[in-house]
Amino acid sequence: MSGDEGLLAGGRRRHRSPAAAPPLDNDDLLSDILLRLPPTPSSLPRVSLVCKRWRRLVSSSAFARSFRARHRRNAPLLGFFTQRESTISFTSTLDPPDRLPSEHFSLDLEEDRCRVLSCRHGLVLIHNPMDPQFLVWEPVTGDLSHVALPPEFGDGGSLVFQHAAVLRTPGDAGEGHSIPFLVALVGSDRASTRVFACVYSSHTGAWGNIISTACPSYVPMYASSTLIGSCLYWLLGPMMAILEFDLDRCFLAVIDAPLNNCDYDVFQHRAMPAEGGGLGFLCLSGCNAQLWMRKMSSDGIAGWVLRRTIELDKLLSLNSEGALLILGLAEEDNMSFLLNGIDVTMVQLGSNQVKELFPIQNIGIHHPFASVYTAGMGICGGHDGAEPLHDT
Repeated sequence: MSGDEGLLAGGRRRHRSPAAAPPLDNDDLLSDILLRLPPTPSSLPRVSLVCKRWRRLVSSSAFARSFRARHRRNAPLLGFFTQRESTISFTSTLDPPDRLPSEHFSLDLEEDRCRVLSCRHGLVLIHNPMDPQFLVWEPVTGDLSHVALPPEFGDGGSLVFQHAAVLRTPGDAGEGHSIPFLVALVGSDRASTRVFACVYSSHTGAWGNIISTACPSYVPMYASSTLIGSCLYWLLGPMMAILEFDLDRCFLAVIDAPLNNCDYDVFQHRAMPAEGGGLGFLCLSGCNAQLWMRKMSSDGIAGWVLRRTIELDKLLSLNSEGALLILGLAEEDNMSFLLNGIDVTMVQLGSNQVKELFPIQNIGIHHPFASVYTAGMGICGGHDGAEPLHDT
């Protein structure tokens, strides 16, 4: 162009703004794009193989924390934990390339009397009756916290520990190295006429006030809790009832189960989120799965309504050697783990989707584990000497 074309009126030369860098050349913009990848275990290892720069971004501890925080509320179901003697074992339920080797999440305990009580929000709660204390384990990061029981529930205390649950602090964004959690404890007096509960906060490092309510049908609880909204639920027996612990209101209540005229069986009944929200109840009866929902009548009286019956013999090839049993329930999407003979089967109770897993040798509680896995070691095979990600 001519020398005059770059001049403005008055002889001043036009200064052109430098061209903006393409989005993928800007680390901040690229990181923001990569944070939107699906939270499956193979996502980050795959993009880390694109180039050294991408690998550097996704392998940073800051990116890993942001990735977990962004996807924590819709974390995928990775598998389940089971316990045999003093070892806690993990089994992945995902298909390759997302399947996680069992050795990724394993914990050897000092005492074989330790018991896994709860898995929720990427945390595992373990009770050690010999100390007595709780262990709160975050398998993805390896963090392990120790929480002593309140003295009222310890040796020589007036109350008897029965069960507990772990959960993240409501509304927590998940930033930082130490993410707050709550432990909700329930127990009874020695006469088993009242239930007691209190909550530990890792933020304050202390237990809250102990509350109680009358519970004439109380016996020890073995099944894990179910979290629905801000309420935790446990099954009671021998004539079935449900213990409700409202964490927001610090309130305990005992609710009759829909089938309270039959004996409680930890492997055939479970409190669950109802379809559409609220408290639901799962009952296995013969070849059927009954899905109940607790509703308020026009008179303001709460009661149970049978919403749906799933004919499991039309979904599964039922084994005639034994009854169907509930081994576990993932409350986030009502994915149930059912024992059919010796085979474990996953049944999504909303869509009736079925996935056959594998046979097992020992019946026990399965604790579904959902989390955002950012370590990536050995998940996605590399090439040209590419290194796996490390969650440091």
